[in-house]
Amino acid sequence: MTAPRILAFGEIMLRLSPPGRELLLQTPRFDVWVAGAEANVATQLALLGHQVGFASRVPDNDLGRAAIARLRGAGVDVRHIATGGERMGLYFVTNGAGLRATEVVYDRAGSAFAEAPAESWDWDRLLDGVTRLHLSGITPALGPVPARSALAAVEAAAARGIAISFDGNWRGKLWARWDGDPRAILSGIVAHADLMFGNHRDIALLLGRDDFAGEGRRREAAEAAFDAFPKLRTIASTARAVAHVDLHRLSARIDTRDGAAQTEEIELAGIVDRVGGGDAFAAGVLHALESGQDSAAAAHSGLALAALKHSIPGDAALFRQADIDAFLDGGRDVRR
Repeated sequence: MTAPRILAFGEIMLRLSPPGRELLLQTPRFDVWVAGAEANVATQLALLGHQVGFASRVPDNDLGRAAIARLRGAGVDVRHIATGGERMGLYFVTNGAGLRATEVVYDRAGSAFAEAPAESWDWDRLLDGVTRLHLSGITPALGPVPARSALAAVEAAAARGIAISFDGNWRGKLWARWDGDPRAILSGIVAHADLMFGNHRDIALLLGRDDFAGEGRRREAAEAAFDAFPKLRTIASTARAVAHVDLHRLSARIDTRDGAAQTEEIELAGIVDRVGGGDAFAAGVLHALESGQDSAAAAHSGLALAALKHSIPGDAALFRQADIDAFLDGGRDVRR
C-alpha cells in the first residue's frame, strides 16, 4: 500500500448517545459511533479520495478492532494504529432540544491512547512519505504525556519539511483535569504549523490577550497571530450564531498573510447533530487546499461540509464531492 500523503494523529474513541433527544439513561439504550476529532477529519478526507492515514493506539479488544474496521472501511490507511493499553476512550453526548443545550460527558482518562508513552511513537516510520500532518489541541489537553507526544510529532514533521495543520479544538473540561499550561503548550505546537483552524478567541488564548472581543476584530487577531508565528500562513475559522438547538447561522472565513476570504452566512434549520461540524469544516478546507484550490474555494468547501454534517447523526461527516457540489450549487430539492 502506498504511504499516506496526509497523516492524522490523535485519539480514536467511541461516542455513546441516548436515542433521539432523550436524556442520558432516560431509557437504558445508547446509539454508538466511532469518533474523535482527527479520526473524523481522516474519514472525510478518505471518502473524498485523499491518501490519508491515521496514527493512534487502541486496546486489543472488540472495541478497538471495531474502531479500526470503521476507519478502514472509509478508506483510511490504518497501519499506524497500534494496539495496547487497557481501555477505549469514551464520551457521551446528550443531544439538546429547543432551549436545552447539547451536553458532553467525557470518560477517557487512562485510555490506551492517553497512556501511550511519548517515546512509543516512531516518527521516522510514521512520517515516511507523508506531506501533511494533521492534529488538534485535544491531544495535548489529555495530559502531560500526550502533550509531549503532540509536540514531538510536530517537531519531527517540521524537521522533515512536512506541512502541519492544527485545529485548536479547545476542550476546557479536559485541560481542567491537570495542571498543564495551555497557552505555552499550544503555542509550542502552533509555532510549527502553516495552517491553523481557530478563531479570534483561540488566538487571544495563544497570545495572552483579551482585546480581540467581537467578530469585527477577526482580521486584527489573524494579523497578530501571523506576527507571533512566522511559519503560520493560513487561519481558517467559522462564526456561529445560535438561536436554539435546531436553528443556527454559520459562516466561514480564511485569513492569509495577503488578505481574507469570507463566505456569506447560511441558516442551518432542523439540525440533526452539530457535534463534529468543526471537524467537517477542517476536512473541507484541507480537501480544497490539498486539491490546489484558492482560499475562497476552501472557505466555501469547508462551510459546505460543516453544514452537511449537521444533517446526520454521529461524529464524522460522510460525504462525497457530488454532495459538496450540490450544496454549493444551491440544490435543496430531491436529487433523482
